[in-house]
Amino acid sequence: MFQRPIGSTLMSRLREPRRFLQVLAGPRQVGKTTLVRQAMEALNMPAHYASADEPGRRDRAWIEQQWEVARLPLRETRISGGALLVLDEIQKIPHWSDVVKRLWEEDTRKRVALKVVLLGSSPWLMQRGLTESLAGRFESIPVTHWSYAEMHEAFGWRLEQFLFFGGYPGAAELIGDDARWARYILDSLIETTLARDILLIARVDKPALLRRLFQLGCDYSGQILSYQKMLGQLQDTGNTTTLAHYLELLAGAGMLTGIPKFAGQRVRQRGSSPKFQVLNNALMAAQTGVSFREAQKDRNLWGRLMESAIGAHLLNSAIGSRVEVFYWRERSMEVDFVLRLGKSVVAIEVKSGRSREGLPGVEAFAKAFRPKRSLLVGGQGIPPEEFLQKSAAHWLS
Repeated sequence: MFQRPIGSTLMSRLREPRRFLQVLAGPRQVGKTTLVRQAMEALNMPAHYASADEPGRRDRAWIEQQWEVARLPLRETRISGGALLVLDEIQKIPHWSDVVKRLWEEDTRKRVALKVVLLGSSPWLMQRGLTESLAGRFESIPVTHWSYAEMHEAFGWRLEQFLFFGGYPGAAELIGDDARWARYILDSLIETTLARDILLIARVDKPALLRRLFQLGCDYSGQILSYQKMLGQLQDTGNTTTLAHYLELLAGAGMLTGIPKFAGQRVRQRGSSPKFQVLNNALMAAQTGVSFREAQKDRNLWGRLMESAIGAHLLNSAIGSRVEVFYWRERSMEVDFVLRLGKSVVAIEVKSGRSREGLPGVEAFAKAFRPKRSLLVGGQGIPPEEFLQKSAAHWLS
């Protein structure tokens, strides 16, 4: 069975003496549970897995019960490597972090060698609980959407398949039937994430507005839209603060984000119009109503899918690093993506065709900000297959 490279990070940490809680946070259907189950099978220690996402009421007492079950093998016999407890979708239990903190510290005092892994599909909710109660007691292992390199290795996908079908491994076997694949993405991923990971947990006063914002973001992925224009498109009387908050919720669930404008000054960046960007092309393609074959014949749509795949890749590969991702625009001049790490800056332009036109936006940006390098992806530049094999940090090194 294919194992994601991030699996080796988890394995090495679990083989170490008990030191920190290990936290795996990422969107639905990216393989968090599979990663942990692979580790459980490979490690020579008793392990207990429990999910708060299963039917039935889950509360703080449930955490204590699962913790006690995981402790049992350590009481019955001496086990040199300790034991393992895995709690999935932990963020769905109110005040979960307070209980985990108390039990973790209790085991630390009594020298109980119980290692703990926490999983969650709402990274922003996980982070809130971790920073409130568990500061200094955990390490994070971000689990992002699957990359082109991973989909290629695991399923033999070509670039064209990745651009349209995105990076959901659970849907890989369905791509021979476009309609069935799209229905799976819409029902099992999009609707489930909206209903169970956002609306059920976060305070959303206008759920219909959040849904329409997600649809708008998918329709306009790769395009810059001010919050005022968003309100006009959505035909809503809400305020821009509400829209910005809803976009943060969608980003936290690994669905849709708004890339900020690069201005060189952080103060100016905060007030900029965001550039919509889906974090997995499947979310965009499934809602077009267009088949894989039809999409390849539509030059405009295919160009948008290309740019969107590059943007999603940059954002996903930057998670867990200090790399920041922006766009840049000044009047009619524009650069698709700008990467920054400290004082190093890289400009990236994406071309899906073989156009011989110049790159006035990149040239203007180079004059204003003197980037470390300027890259063209596609066209006569770096082949997309090659670019998608490298992380965002690679281009800044």
